[in-house]
Amino acid sequence: MGRSLRRSTRLAVAVALSAIVVASATGCAQIVDAINALSGRSTTTVVPTAGPSSSPSASLLYNSVFTSDGSVQLDTDLSDSLVLELNVWAQDPKKTQEWTPSNDKHFGFAVNVYDKRVDDKAVLAQKRSVYLSSITISSQTAQTSGQVQSPFQFSTDPRTMVPSDTLRSDKGLLLNTYQGGFLVPDTVIHQLPGDTYGLTLSFTMNVWVEGQANTDTSFGQQSVYEAVPIAIFQQ
Repeated sequence: MGRSLRRSTRLAVAVALSAIVVASATGCAQIVDAINALSGRSTTTVVPTAGPSSSPSASLLYNSVFTSDGSVQLDTDLSDSLVLELNVWAQDPKKTQEWTPSNDKHFGFAVNVYDKRVDDKAVLAQKRSVYLSSITISSQTAQTSGQVQSPFQFSTDPRTMVPSDTLRSDKGLLLNTYQGGFLVPDTVIHQLPGDTYGLTLSFTMNVWVEGQANTDTSFGQQSVYEAVPIAIFQQ
């Protein structure tokens, strides 16, 4: 009698399994329930929970050569083979991944000009002169809230920030000299809104450009615009 009961149970399980295979539309949970019911086991339903988000930090989505390299060089053609060069670099912290909304972020910048028609060691009379009359830096935040602010401002006549013996005129500070153009070794961006993930510095430089070397009557005025995006990281 006992053997007959065991054979009947095995037969019932086999039949049930065959039915489950054929009925492919049946879900996994129902298959487990059917097998457990035949074997006398209880069932427990496990509901998977969502893991933590693996999406990248918002600041990583803010494309910035300055952040990737710690510095950036931007060249502007003023005339044929006459190039204005703007260099901007991280001063403190030098590791741009440490540029957060709350800390002070120091950077330096320099403005130079190169007349590539002549050798770099040529005398000034052979080069087309460029005078920097003013420089302004404005700023614009990128925030997760969608707000936009201008937390950093800088504006100066460059003649007020260099030694008195530096070559100058009523047009401004002469850039293409052996003294190295215009240099600001350290300026600082203070605290930013807490949800800031990017900051763009916009440089406006007003220059007087000589059309023909050593010809004072050939000067014309230009405005140069350059933008430096900077990623801001959350602490």
